[in-house]
Amino acid sequence: MLSRVEAGKPALILVPPVQLEEWGALISDLAQDASLSVQVGRGPSRAMRRLRGESLDVLVTTLETALQLVARSALRMETVGGLFLAWPESLPDDDSLMPLMQDLPREAQRIVYTAEPARVSAWVDRYARKALTVGADQVEAGPLGPVRTVATAWNRRVQALADVVEVVDPASLVVWTADRAYHQSIRRLIAGNQSDLQLIAGDAPAANTIIAFDLPTRDRLEQLLGAGEVILLVPTGTESYAARVASPRRPLQLPGPLDTARSAESLQRQEIQSIIETGQVSRALLTLAPLFERYDGPTVAAALYELWRGSANAAPPLPKPQTSETAKVYVGAGKKDGVTANDLVAVLTKELRFDRTQIGRIELRDGYSLIELPAQEAERLAGLLNGVTIRRKRVSARVDRGPTRPARENSDARTRPPRRTNSR
Repeated sequence: MLSRVEAGKPALILVPPVQLEEWGALISDLAQDASLSVQVGRGPSRAMRRLRGESLDVLVTTLETALQLVARSALRMETVGGLFLAWPESLPDDDSLMPLMQDLPREAQRIVYTAEPARVSAWVDRYARKALTVGADQVEAGPLGPVRTVATAWNRRVQALADVVEVVDPASLVVWTADRAYHQSIRRLIAGNQSDLQLIAGDAPAANTIIAFDLPTRDRLEQLLGAGEVILLVPTGTESYAARVASPRRPLQLPGPLDTARSAESLQRQEIQSIIETGQVSRALLTLAPLFERYDGPTVAAALYELWRGSANAAPPLPKPQTSETAKVYVGAGKKDGVTANDLVAVLTKELRFDRTQIGRIELRDGYSLIELPAQEAERLAGLLNGVTIRRKRVSARVDRGPTRPARENSDARTRPPRRTNSR
């Protein structure tokens, strides 16, 4: 994709928030060789300035920041030359990308990087017809194992690797990476404690222990298993991919705060174990991912455990008053501006984070639109909608008060006889 970047047609690379730094560093290194300017969009401000200054070739950012840039007319999707989407299975729903994809040029290159092709097949069929699929057949061939796994945050992989070496203390060690970008930092941290360390980016030689710093393909994992016992580092958000390429998996527990917290009640521990074994925790993992970037897993789990115990003893919250009253919010954009009901729903749900089920009837007129919303939320939502850009038009918004009526005093004055006054 970087080789196809043209002046005035930036490439947009969308990644999950927890992987932003990782992808940003990788793309920056690749773009440096191609003399391309790169911006890692941690927020909209700097990216907006560079986009408007037309001095940006590649933007690496999250979906949330990209939507903000589109809403502010800084990122114009019709000028984007290519879109790279990493881990689309982490998105909240299939409609999250609609505000970006609806204006993306048909000829713009689309690359989807996913661990679950079947799960995102509907999205691919919708936005990338006749897509060339690479590597999916390897995963579908079935998992290989056994392996040991270590859960870690993306930005703590080097430290997790050092902790694994300390715990396992292998007689001989090979560390496999997909490339050599981390070799220097790995060697600096653990070479002193492992004199026979071998850092490999290709085929691994025979060794007592082989640690996969990056998650390998199925073919690469097969080669690593043939060389020795394999330990996989599994960063946050890649658990499903690891499950598909490797089985059976046996977690390796690293030392940490969990060692000092072994007095938890067995009944509660069994309840938590039941949730892990039978529940669906992928959504919770995505929600907690930013915390895993700052703290280790046992500390986050301990904090949630304290909240859980406290909520069990707390009084139930008072029910919220229910109301069926609605109000209409006027939005100054309509059919003549190309606005659709889906555009208005997308702004409310994606940008303003409003519950889709609370949106009532939407009336589209030529020059404006009316949205039926809960009366108690109408004023607040109108204020947030005011100034938002929809279909490249900055709109005004306000609570609709209905047709103007004459004041009561004036109508009464027309029917009252004139008041007589005395003059001297």
